[in-house]
Amino acid sequence: MTSTDKKVGYLPKSMRPEYTPQTAAHDVEAAFQILEGRWKMIILFHLFGERLMRFSDLERAIPAISQKMLIQQLRKLEADGVIRRIVHHQVPPKVEYGLTDWGEKLCPALDALLLWAEQKPPETP
Repeated sequence: MTSTDKKVGYLPKSMRPEYTPQTAAHDVEAAFQILEGRWKMIILFHLFGERLMRFSDLERAIPAISQKMLIQQLRKLEADGVIRRIVHHQVPPKVEYGLTDWGEKLCPALDALLLWAEQKPPETP
């Protein structure tokens, strides 16, 4: 079993569903709908490695995102089950965000995407 992250492995071939080009395209489209948008991938990269981050920490880590957009993206990722929102009932209120177990399983796929991007051939004039 090959994996870019020791904690998250790939399913053995015997356990993978049989895909046709149509079913594969449908399932990939569904996955991309969860991850679509300019900011979601950046948020995920900040949360990888079982990190918990407060909202203000995410704001500082991604200075180009507006507060409104960060809230929207976090809510969508939470609704899709990719991240979890942890509310600590104290004064002042403390809210942290982290990946769900399912969200952590994205790590090898995004590692593979990074490796793929690194291999881009140089542009020719």
